[in-house]
Amino acid sequence: MTKRGLLLDIDGVLVVSWRPLPGAIPAFRRLRTEGAAMRLLTNTTSRSRSEIAQSLRESGFEVADEEIITATSATAQYLARHHPGARCLLINSGDLGADLAGVAVVDPDTPSREVDVVILGGAGPEFSYRALNRALECLLAGASLVAMHRNLLWRTSAGMQLDTGAYLIGLERAAGVEAAIMGKPARAMFEAALAELGLAPGDAAMVGDDIDTDVRAAQALGLTGIQVRTGKFRASQLEEGPQPDLVVDSFADVPDWWAEQGAR
Repeated sequence: MTKRGLLLDIDGVLVVSWRPLPGAIPAFRRLRTEGAAMRLLTNTTSRSRSEIAQSLRESGFEVADEEIITATSATAQYLARHHPGARCLLINSGDLGADLAGVAVVDPDTPSREVDVVILGGAGPEFSYRALNRALECLLAGASLVAMHRNLLWRTSAGMQLDTGAYLIGLERAAGVEAAIMGKPARAMFEAALAELGLAPGDAAMVGDDIDTDVRAAQALGLTGIQVRTGKFRASQLEEGPQPDLVVDSFADVPDWWAEQGAR
């Protein structure tokens, strides 16, 4: 079946530490020229949607703010629906104020019983022992737990580093709770992107570097899963579990596959 839409991960597919990967910019431009409908899905929580779009434009990617779907915006929508007016303790690396408009974020020293929801964003220096212990205190006092994503690792220019999921597991087990997950691999982000494009899952493909969070999660919903060998990809990940529909060296190879789809 001819594909009409592409969902793209950003970090590890288009850029690493916001530097374009080889061949990514011309590949993106070619897909634009050939009429591919695209949405960029990211679990990045260190920057707002507009900041992400601006960084990509400065790097050479012609992308509009509205083409980016973030875990942060999904979190704000979830809180508005399920925890309206909740007092939230946020632990995150970066300023997310613009994308969390309407969310009541409390001071970190707010008494535990006055916190309704603990929100975990992207990991960084802010994920200190003190901060995580405060989160545990609030959870034990009855607060709900919301995580923008469950990623264990992310690749930076300095190499692999721990991400939110590594800390989330400990909090869930220590407090005896289960977090509501907003970003990939949760189906909400994929479904939101497909809805914006007006496409059914079978009409689109997901391109990612994370075989579980990006590729297999998309395949479970009926999308074609394309695995790139960049970013956090490790060859050992292909040794077991469901296989991607397509494995390519990098995003630079995607336009050729796209052209083949159109020729069918």
